[in-house]
Amino acid sequence: MAFGQGAIAYQQIRSHGGVESADPHGLITLLMDGALERLITARGHMQRGEIAAKGEVIGRCIDIIGGLRDSLDPAVETPLVGQLDALYDYMSRRLLHANLRNDVAALDEVSALLQKIRTSWVQVPMEARRAAGAAA
Repeated sequence: MAFGQGAIAYQQIRSHGGVESADPHGLITLLMDGALERLITARGHMQRGEIAAKGEVIGRCIDIIGGLRDSLDPAVETPLVGQLDALYDYMSRRLLHANLRNDVAALDEVSALLQKIRTSWVQVPMEARRAAGAAA
């Protein structure tokens, strides 16, 4: 898996610590948390009319979504990989739309989608995490 790309994206946005010591599963969780935090921040900038700050934060969020997308392993033969790839692509396009149109609803939509993915992700059993780590 291309978890290194996600780590680079996360380091570039100067998010909270723990990236260096995170396992692949934890890294993805950190990426999702970073994106969700930035969506909240972008919403505030948008509501206050802070155009430059809004654009910068949304751009960083798009970078994180790209890191999540890059972490998908197309060699894993499951429809979930393709579905997540399409969903991450959709979220990136919605964020671009939100930025261009000052569309708070689009930010909220991406936030809700990402929160659902994160909720499922953190429920992956520890045994499955260990097995995935051993296979990598």
